[in-house]
Amino acid sequence: MKHIPWTPWLRRAAAATLLALASLPASAATVRAACSGIGQELELCRSAAEAWSRKTGHSVELVAVPSDGSARLAWLQKALAARSDKVDVLQLDVVQIGTLREHLLDLKPYSQGAEKAHFAGMVANGTVNGQLLAMPWFIDAGVLYYRRDLLEKHRQDLPKTWEALKQVAQHIQSAERTAGNAQMWGYVWQGRAYEGLTCDAMEWLSSFGAGTLVDETGKATIGGPLAVQAIATAASWVGTISPPEVLGFGEEEARQAFQSGNAVFMRNWPYAWALAQAADSPIKDKVGIAILPKGSGDAARHAATLGGQQLSVSKYSRNPAVAADLVLHLTSAAVQKERAVKAAYNPTINDLYRDPEVKASNPYLGALMRSFFATVARPSSATGVKYNAVSAAFSTTVHEALGGRIRPEDAVTRLEATLKELQGGGW
Repeated sequence: MKHIPWTPWLRRAAAATLLALASLPASAATVRAACSGIGQELELCRSAAEAWSRKTGHSVELVAVPSDGSARLAWLQKALAARSDKVDVLQLDVVQIGTLREHLLDLKPYSQGAEKAHFAGMVANGTVNGQLLAMPWFIDAGVLYYRRDLLEKHRQDLPKTWEALKQVAQHIQSAERTAGNAQMWGYVWQGRAYEGLTCDAMEWLSSFGAGTLVDETGKATIGGPLAVQAIATAASWVGTISPPEVLGFGEEEARQAFQSGNAVFMRNWPYAWALAQAADSPIKDKVGIAILPKGSGDAARHAATLGGQQLSVSKYSRNPAVAADLVLHLTSAAVQKERAVKAAYNPTINDLYRDPEVKASNPYLGALMRSFFATVARPSSATGVKYNAVSAAFSTTVHEALGGRIRPEDAVTRLEATLKELQGGGW
């Protein structure tokens, strides 16, 4: 055999070949990811996952899961309890980490410190007993959407209290119906008995100074006349400024009613901004965002339920390292920036709030930041694995009061008793 000299060119070619081979996966894996379908979430998850697939050679299969947060949690609990390997990457609400913690993989061995770039509070929310069980994906807070054009047309000020919101909503609703829009309503929100109503109702309680369901020490705090007033105020909206169907609304039903041009105000999450501003939206360039109103009385305050989503890896994944790599890609600065610019999902990486493109895509970033500073947390940490039961009892009972099946006073009394029963010997 003829000897071929080991020239510098051959050395460089061999090194390049070895580097290329090293970059390929030893064996291509399929990662199954459960992404929400609310708004543009599913499509954005798909496009980011496809970009990762092209880069790594692995493939991603999106698993269909319920968009309703409570139903999605139940689906995940069933799958994880069975130690199923049919889902690797999980999209979790900030309140679901504690409930599912025993089934989640510690991401610290894979993250290489990437979590340090994210908001500390969101990282802390995903950390249990020193294990990083979730990476932050986006942060949320409840906000008030309003038809800027209708407030200007009818010479109404942006309401700062719930009482003022009802008056303004009623005034514009009546005037618009008289002018021919029989479908116009004053205010739409999340009234179905699920986690969305828990978020809305937490804001009502806190805005009146009625505390939270359970404080950070584990003490049940609901009770008293302020809690009754908060629930009674919301119940008075149904059938007056809010359609009776609001009791079946989730985020998307409220958004669709508002975006169709048939509501003056809406309570929702920041994701709805990009959809309202879409080219085919009937209300494009007619919408404003503000902090949610206060209650009444000396203890009143602005309040916005803290929300957000995080990504975790199932302990039962057959490809934990590959799944963790997908999570780190999806929560990276580049992907979070794309989601912020295209769909108004608020990043969990602080530096992105100074990015010119992110700021230009969301002119109401200041209002959102005000809402972030007025957040009220759901008691998921204090109640641990019992949080889902606490939330379900709360939303179900409030829903009955909103529908007039029980009095607000009786709802508060029932909730006090239920929380005491759930607490038992401790959370």
